[in-house]
Amino acid sequence: MTNNRAELAPPPGGAVIRSLTYEALPSQRRFLGKPERFKGFSGPVGSGKSCALCFEAVRLAYQNPGRTGLVGAPTYGMLSDVTVRALVEHCDRLRIKTSYNRSSRILHFCDTGSQVLLRSMDHADRLRGTNLAWFGLDELTYCSEDSWLRLEARLRDPDATRLSGFGVWTPKGFDWVHRKFIGSNSAEYGIVRARPFENQHLLAGTPDYYERLRTSYDERFFEQEVLGKYLSLGAGRVYREFDRERNVQECCIQPGDCLIVSWDFNVNPMTVLVAQSLDGAVHVHDEIVLHSSTTEEALEEFEARYGGHCGGMRFYGDASGGQHKTSSRFSDLEIIRSFVRSRPGWRADVRFGKANPPVRDRVNLVNGRLKSASGDIRLRISPRCGSLIEDLEETVYKEGSSVVDKSDGRRTHATDALGYLLWGEHAFHHPVGEQAGRLF
Repeated sequence: MTNNRAELAPPPGGAVIRSLTYEALPSQRRFLGKPERFKGFSGPVGSGKSCALCFEAVRLAYQNPGRTGLVGAPTYGMLSDVTVRALVEHCDRLRIKTSYNRSSRILHFCDTGSQVLLRSMDHADRLRGTNLAWFGLDELTYCSEDSWLRLEARLRDPDATRLSGFGVWTPKGFDWVHRKFIGSNSAEYGIVRARPFENQHLLAGTPDYYERLRTSYDERFFEQEVLGKYLSLGAGRVYREFDRERNVQECCIQPGDCLIVSWDFNVNPMTVLVAQSLDGAVHVHDEIVLHSSTTEEALEEFEARYGGHCGGMRFYGDASGGQHKTSSRFSDLEIIRSFVRSRPGWRADVRFGKANPPVRDRVNLVNGRLKSASGDIRLRISPRCGSLIEDLEETVYKEGSSVVDKSDGRRTHATDALGYLLWGEHAFHHPVGEQAGRLF
């Protein structure tokens, strides 16, 4: 770790010169020093990417006084919850006076006259208009290539002192970002790849940070997220960590423990899983798979099998179950709640979310519990669950993509129900990875 002083150019008229002292990790220092017009910072979680993005944005705002730059994120939620907050807090720590207009999402630098447009990248067709002196994108691998190319085309301010575009990201396979920054060998593009475990400041505050990820992620996802490797995660089997010999095991229902019930609402087939959480592991005991069926019929079948259970119940499922259908005055969720209320002896808790978790996050959670990077097996499935076992073995990605192939109407229903169950029980409620807080 080295102290670095950054001399920032004065605004028109030469009224202000800012000299900022900051501590940079080796990879951050290399990134800030790269001369290419387009540059990237690729690193694992916790490598200080957000801080590198913020300081580069501040530096370019001073090197281009009175001009306009842009900082973007893949979605509006990430922009407002993480990126904007991180940039504003970074300016505050450096004692840079700014004003932020929330309605227009523009950050003004008071002593330079520079302004930073804060924009979401989820609608590339809106990235038109003002010429830019510079731009920077957070979590670039979740942005479309079209968004990047539109910003490149806007990098044309004739009065800019230094035209520049940059991005920071965690690897996500051999995608367009890899092709453009690593595979192209273009002289205009430069990249810094941060090494894993480099951020000793993070480890000093949270010594078990990476070990916690090792027990939660499967081995290949751990290699991508924590070691920063580029892997073909979107190829072949979706649930690559499933192994019949390892994960299929007869298990008995414990009468005094809570039943965990998860639904995938689909007329053909309607799928329900019944599980319990025992000693930190989930045991899937049974499945209900009914073709050309209704939610009421699935509930009646569940009651026939488990209506006498005395240990309580928790219900999870597809968030779309809360939507009303043209075929009924009631949503699937309302039908379940009404059924549960009429059976007070069940002691049931219905916990459907407002939105489903992202497919990628749900898949990674399932794989991590099938077998984590540390070798822990925390998901076992009864041989009675034939549809779930076939789903885990046969569900694949569409060729050349990370999109789950749903062309076989029999597949993905049981694994979707499993994903909702695990998300409800064991998903990170305080996500690890790039956060708005400072990492050093």
